[in-house]
Amino acid sequence: MLGLDEQVIAALPELGHGLLMTLTLTVLAALLSLICGQIICFLQLRKAWLWRAIGRLYVSLMRGTPAIVQLFVVFFTLPRLGLGGQPMLAAVLAIGLNSGAYVAEILRVNQSLVTRGQREAARTLGLNRWLTWWYVINPQVIRASLPMLVNEFTILLKTTPLASVVALTELTYAGQIVIARTYDATQVLLLVSAGYLLIALPLISAVRQLQAKRRTT
Repeated sequence: MLGLDEQVIAALPELGHGLLMTLTLTVLAALLSLICGQIICFLQLRKAWLWRAIGRLYVSLMRGTPAIVQLFVVFFTLPRLGLGGQPMLAAVLAIGLNSGAYVAEILRVNQSLVTRGQREAARTLGLNRWLTWWYVINPQVIRASLPMLVNEFTILLKTTPLASVVALTELTYAGQIVIARTYDATQVLLLVSAGYLLIALPLISAVRQLQAKRRTT
């Protein structure tokens, strides 16, 4: 089977489970990141200084401290909330909230693409600031931000190995376990790399197709 060692072949289900854990973590963290990013971006665009300060403080905190420290903070805080022993939950929260700060900045930069006339038209229709953001500004900003968002979620995917420090057996950690047993780092790491590509390439391809469709419409 493609010249793979028998022990490596026998470990494929184990690597497949690690791939599934990585895919699950990536999807859930990316969804949390997108939701969090939109909320923080909205806060930063408010006129009230307190909301802006909260948004900016969040971004500064998440971007200014190591993701692994944030993961430990979340992991050791969950037991105080009665949610101990949940490495997937801790990883999703930590990685998703960290990425949300970067998503917020991406959206904040691109929100200037929405013209003042569109905002005033929304207010004329009776929409408040939140509804104007959600129905008028946000959809346009998301479309304009797609390339940068894909780049951010690709970075998020490559951050998922941090989850191994809280005993979540994602793809990289599963690969390390198999290497320790088979002593064949080259073949195992090539399979691990292929697993990450299986997740990343469809996402990149889908966004390229969306961009091509936008250019032709």
